[in-house]
Amino acid sequence: MIRGIHHVGIVVRRLADAFGFYRDALGLPLLTEAVLPDQGVRAALLGAGDTEIELLEPLDPGTGVGRFLARRGEGLHHLCLDTPDVTGALAALKERQVELLDTVPRAGLAGQIAFLHPRACCGVLVELATPSPEATAHARALAAPVRLKRLVVGARDVQHTAETFQALFGLPQVAMNSGPRMMLAVGRGALLVVPAAEVGGTEGMVALSLVAEDFPGLNASFARAGAKCLKGTGEVTVEPESSHGVHLHISRYD
Repeated sequence: MIRGIHHVGIVVRRLADAFGFYRDALGLPLLTEAVLPDQGVRAALLGAGDTEIELLEPLDPGTGVGRFLARRGEGLHHLCLDTPDVTGALAALKERQVELLDTVPRAGLAGQIAFLHPRACCGVLVELATPSPEATAHARALAAPVRLKRLVVGARDVQHTAETFQALFGLPQVAMNSGPRMMLAVGRGALLVVPAAEVGGTEGMVALSLVAEDFPGLNASFARAGAKCLKGTGEVTVEPESSHGVHLHISRYD
């Protein structure tokens, strides 16, 4: 049912400002940009290896994304999973009485899309998308300096949250050292579910972890852009004020 993570959505105040970090400093290639009146956003998709990053600028404070920005500020908004048949996936979820925001697919920037209610996914807003083969081929043809390693999700009950994603989407568990965390494979990426207490009590999406193809070059790009970072030998952590509200960890290795 699920081929991988298609993209992670990030709400920003101004798309033009966010390009300064995600396109120019981080180096993600711009794949497409459009105004989506039905969703009340100006949106852009940028390539990140075999996944993408979607930037969302609300067109009006009264829209869902506008209210999200007013309530929470810039930051992680939703997870989009790539499925070969969004219509069939929705039918299967409806049959299981899973709570949906969209009961039929609609056109979106990622192709044919539909959203599940966050209550169905332990507080995470999940989108399903079936992109066109042409869009997928175009995205994969453009080289990106980073790729998604994992999305970190905070949970009050780690096991319940992980088992919910497994039951809904058939995601296999990845073996880890013993502890209160659980990891699920999603294509080449992964969801890492951690106790909310470890991440300031936050439930839902809390951080992105990326792998850099050229770690020294990326550090040099951040320095030129004046991005605020904490640098280590094999990892750099970008301060949320520079990455538009996102806790972003980038490592040299998988």
